Amino acid sequence: MRELSQDEIDVLFKSPGSGQTQVKATPYDFRKPDRIPKSQLQSIRFLLENFVRALVSSLTAYLRSYITGNLISLEQVPYTEFLEALPSPTCLVSMTLRPSGGHAVLELNPSLVFPILELVLGGKERYARNLSRELTELERHLLDRVYRIILHDLTNTWRGVADLEFTMDADDGGRQLLGALAPGEAVLAIGIEFRIGDNKGMVNLAIPSLIIKNMVQKFDKHWSAQSVELNEAEEKQTLKLLLRAEVDLEAQIKTTIQARDFLRLTEGSVLILGHPVDGTITCALNDKWKYDALIGSAGGRRAVYIDHLHVSGSANQ
Repeated sequence: MRELSQDEIDVLFKSPGSGQTQVKATPYDFRKPDRIPKSQLQSIRFLLENFVRALVSSLTAYLRSYITGNLISLEQVPYTEFLEALPSPTCLVSMTLRPSGGHAVLELNPSLVFPILELVLGGKERYARNLSRELTELERHLLDRVYRIILHDLTNTWRGVADLEFTMDADDGGRQLLGALAPGEAVLAIGIEFRIGDNKGMVNLAIPSLIIKNMVQKFDKHWSAQSVELNEAEEKQTLKLLLRAEVDLEAQIKTTIQARDFLRLTEGSVLILGHPVDGTITCALNDKWKYDALIGSAGGRRAVYIDHLHVSGSANQ
């Protein structure tokens, strides 16, 4: 190494841009430490799909009605953005996550709440009136059992990953829950669509991303490849729950009639269906064509004899 002369130093500092380094500024998202890497969201999605399957079985058994559910969305958003996407009015419940002490929020759309209340009170699943109002104290009390079923299945699902328990704090119609989490806090927004008869609606969950992120390292790599097949004990338990569910079986005789003949129908009129007595009729299971049947009687009551299982067309299966 040699020393530079004063003339060499002067020339160096006179050169354009010498001694300066151009650094391009990079925007930084201060919520980034709370966010879960996308590579780990797939494991969480698999976990939540298991939760949806368990909850469908539990609600089907409790409400004694055929219910389906699907995980629709899984994304990380600020808490305020999660709240803005919810309908108003709606049903919000605050939850505590133990032992972390954090909080989460559960929301049930009114389009699901009122059909559930109808079933709890002994009504039918075809309840499809579009109601949008605040719940009464009695209605919130009737929903308490549904909330606890959801939290029970949510806790059991996470138990395979971490010691995390979801407990219900309050249900006041959502008026006091806006401050459950910080407005700008990143949350894992989970959207699940449920269908009850002709009604469908969303169940939404907001769980702080930071709490989930702290547990993500406990996920094993086998989550993404784990088989979804149930063991023998789980199959028996699932079958036990499903056997208690009720399904609608309808025997149908379809015919056509001219409008002028329809308008002439009065009490005592005879309507000729044009269907042979020994011909087969359609049997629908939950509004889907499943069987062909013959009309008969059994024990002094009208009955149908299942003659053929309809297997053509996957849309009807």
